[in-house]
Amino acid sequence: MKQWIGDYIQAQKAALDSIPVDEVAQIVEKLRVALKEDRQIFVCGNGGSASNASHFATDLGKGSSDKLGKRFRVLSLNDNVSWITALGNDYAYDQVYVRQLQNYAKPGDLLLVLSVSGSSPNLVEAVRWAKDHGVKTVALVGAKKGKLAEIAEQTVVVNDGHYGRAEDGQMGICHILCYAFMEIPELAKG
Repeated sequence: MKQWIGDYIQAQKAALDSIPVDEVAQIVEKLRVALKEDRQIFVCGNGGSASNASHFATDLGKGSSDKLGKRFRVLSLNDNVSWITALGNDYAYDQVYVRQLQNYAKPGDLLLVLSVSGSSPNLVEAVRWAKDHGVKTVALVGAKKGKLAEIAEQTVVVNDGHYGRAEDGQMGICHILCYAFMEIPELAKG
């Protein structure tokens, strides 16, 4: 057991080391612009990535906003069970995010999707729609990259196909994005 745990930790460190610093810095800049221009930020995922999306929305919307004195307008599309079940039931599960974007999103807004496989149909549909309607798109994906890596305007890869390690890496990125504003509040003035 100790060997397995040690190996897991080593693999987790490698996954974290694969996070491209320059790419994450570009997302910080996109968030800075969204804040400055009072744009809506949407985030979503499935399973563990949905939990990460919710956590990110909380940290950015509360923690980062509290430090800045200016509020991020951020919404996790996977947090409203009534919306998701109505859309999934009446249309199809691949429509649960895109149909919400149709109600809320405007050109210049930002959509951040999280997916280890990079091929979740509901995220692919959301990104396609967003791009067609002037919404900026960023995908955090695992080593498989998937369809999202082909269609998102910016893709950040956590280079591990293991769901736990990739999701941990994605949450690490989300914390970096939020804590950049919490710990360097002058970013908002840039």
